Amino acid sequence: MLKLFDYARSSAATRVRIALALKDLPYTSAPIHLLEDGGQHHSAAYKNVNPQELVPALDIDGAPLTQSLAIIEYLDEIKTDPPLLPHTALDRARVRAMALCVATDIHPIQNLRVLNYLRGPLSQSEDAVATWARHWILQGLQALEKLTARVRAQGTYCFGDTVTLADICLAPQMVNARRFDCDTTTVPRLVAIDDALRALPAFAESLPSA
Repeated sequence: MLKLFDYARSSAATRVRIALALKDLPYTSAPIHLLEDGGQHHSAAYKNVNPQELVPALDIDGAPLTQSLAIIEYLDEIKTDPPLLPHTALDRARVRAMALCVATDIHPIQNLRVLNYLRGPLSQSEDAVATWARHWILQGLQALEKLTARVRAQGTYCFGDTVTLADICLAPQMVNARRFDCDTTTVPRLVAIDDALRALPAFAESLPSA
């Protein structure tokens, strides 16, 4: 049985919840609250699961796996239907590039631990912290908007009419964009893709609002 160490508002954990739902894979949830008890992800017990003290982690019969994209690609390999990556090497690379635009360039520098460092040791105001988050979110989303426009077969989602790893990364990031009051009028294609994704049960049931 798969066990997901999870936090509802975590973008990275949300990605894995979406992938599990798309694959219709059963799992148990082990909530790790990032705010209670000084942050349950800092506990000694959880450090044994993930030395990075981050969520998510996926326990696979006693073997923990970390990093959301690594987890999702593992799930895509153990259950190939529906596929989350295209068939050709070049197209797979393009989808991974879009996913990484979110997972490695946007998300990490507006993540909770970064924002808390701005608030704490760097003594930044809440307005300054929010400005920081909006800047990096929008800069990254505007680049992603252009990447999706390069896809030769335009469709409903980031890569044509099939949900891919790129969409799994996009939807939680759009939640954060709305949370920080980003001006998403500059990324109309991403807004349209996100609207289509949130209409899908696997996304609707996995996003923090659920």
